[in-house]
Amino acid sequence: MPSSPKPQSTVSLFSWLWRDYLRPQKLTLAAAVFFMAIEGSMLGFLSYMIQPMFDNVFLQGEKDTLWWVGLSILATFTVRAISSAAQKILITKVNQAAAAGMRSHLLAHLMVLDGGFHQVNPPGQLIERVQGDVTVVNQIWSTLLTGVGRDLIAVVALFSVALSVDWRWTAIALVGIPFLVLPSLIAQAYVRRRASHARDLAGRMSTRLDEVFHGINAIKLNALERYQSKRYDDLGEARVDAEVRAAAGQSAVPALIDIMTGFGFLGVLVFGGAEIIAGDKTVGQFMSFFTAMSLAFEPLRRLGLMSGQWQTAVASIERLQSVLHKTPSLTSPAIPKPVPQGAPEIALQDVTLSYGDLPVLRGTTFTAAAGKTTALVGASGAGKSTIFNVLTRLIDPTSGSVTIGGTPTTALALPDLRGLFSVVSQDAALFDETLRDNILLGRTDVSDAHLKSVLDAAHVSDFLVQLPDGINSPAGPRGSNLSGGQRQRIAIARALLRDTPVLLLDEATSALDTKSEAIVQSALEALSNGRTTLVIAHRLSTVRNAHAIVVMDQGRVVDQGTHDELLARGGIYADLHRLQFSQEKAAP
Repeated sequence: MPSSPKPQSTVSLFSWLWRDYLRPQKLTLAAAVFFMAIEGSMLGFLSYMIQPMFDNVFLQGEKDTLWWVGLSILATFTVRAISSAAQKILITKVNQAAAAGMRSHLLAHLMVLDGGFHQVNPPGQLIERVQGDVTVVNQIWSTLLTGVGRDLIAVVALFSVALSVDWRWTAIALVGIPFLVLPSLIAQAYVRRRASHARDLAGRMSTRLDEVFHGINAIKLNALERYQSKRYDDLGEARVDAEVRAAAGQSAVPALIDIMTGFGFLGVLVFGGAEIIAGDKTVGQFMSFFTAMSLAFEPLRRLGLMSGQWQTAVASIERLQSVLHKTPSLTSPAIPKPVPQGAPEIALQDVTLSYGDLPVLRGTTFTAAAGKTTALVGASGAGKSTIFNVLTRLIDPTSGSVTIGGTPTTALALPDLRGLFSVVSQDAALFDETLRDNILLGRTDVSDAHLKSVLDAAHVSDFLVQLPDGINSPAGPRGSNLSGGQRQRIAIARALLRDTPVLLLDEATSALDTKSEAIVQSALEALSNGRTTLVIAHRLSTVRNAHAIVVMDQGRVVDQGTHDELLARGGIYADLHRLQFSQEKAAP
């Protein structure tokens, strides 16, 4: 993975961009700069040809000179046109390749960061970093490179022509440049602050959109359309204000250049006009100088505008680097131990864990027997789902030990540890791809016969015939084209295909109707066979046949045993069972 040192200057920023993203395109980039230089230098050649055109052709009437001056100007425009098209094509190729590499790197880095990072950074903000900030950075670096490769060369070439005509005229034309330094520095600092604020607002707008589209049903049911629109409009108005202020700062330097150039031209006209009247200079010399300075005006303005544009890029780069500098705290050991073979025993011993100041697990201790089904029951907030996160090292406990097959989870490589688990939860996470893609998840080693056996075992085959394209039908955003029971069966098919020794079931049937629950429960029982299975369930009827039931309350294990043993002892489990039984009996 590319390194990402924090930049402190324009040089170090470009060093970072070059090292991590532009170097693979160095030959294409070099060709683009070459054509930029040709395009820029043609302006100098054009202004140089103005003098013989006026002095030799127009004033002295040399017909032979007319042809070679005319053909030279035609060749100048032709070369400029070809080089301009070539550099634009090449720089676009480099730009898009660099943007793709940057987005890929950023996404890969975000995916390895801990769950704690994603809890405090909403998806909209991260999407804006991957999409919006990368786009800004690539637009600006290509603009800056074009400025150096084309506009700077053009300005140097044009000033060279101006100096060759008269160095005093050139000095007079540029007399106001030193007065631009301090205003430029002030404008850059202002633009950087405004651009940073604008990028933050863009992230907040993306977050608002993400929440609106994810919660569209709740918005409709609660008639929140105007409320949500108002919240988004407020952010939009604030962003408009920030962008306008940033644009004002960016335009300050080019505006000052315009004013200083006007004073310079006035001085040259007064001083040079007197010399022409006195016969010390020719009209052709003045026109060549005037053309060179006029042509230098636009690239000079673009170069002045770049200082403000670069500050906008710096604001985005700082946002990118604030993410790239984050490092995951949950990492694999330097020398990982081998993965336990077969269905392992899982043991938690005196495990404690807190989210901030809120304790979630308080000395949790229990053992899930190898190859058996262990159920975790208790009220919401008892810490059941947190145990699953601890087992898979989505979060590490504050203290205590967690072992799988006698090996501490922290001694296993993270990919190896997570490769031990298959998870089927209440909210089956499906992607907006085909059902086949959602089940295979990138695997290419699954035969059609094996896939069919998995589909049959998970009862997916039961509903495939109802879909227009069968297994190649789209699942829709977050599986919206499927019912809850169908999504669960797709998740079970995934788990069957993974064929891992440990199975985690988190409320896998709680949101299903009776018929769907029966089908899914049958598939889960087949899936659990021969695996160490941990089940979280609120419906006690689904875990009564578990080999062991662990009763939790406020992060502690308060009782353990079989269904019959726990009922006989009374306590929390018996109370929960009695309550659910009475509710089911009272239900119509």
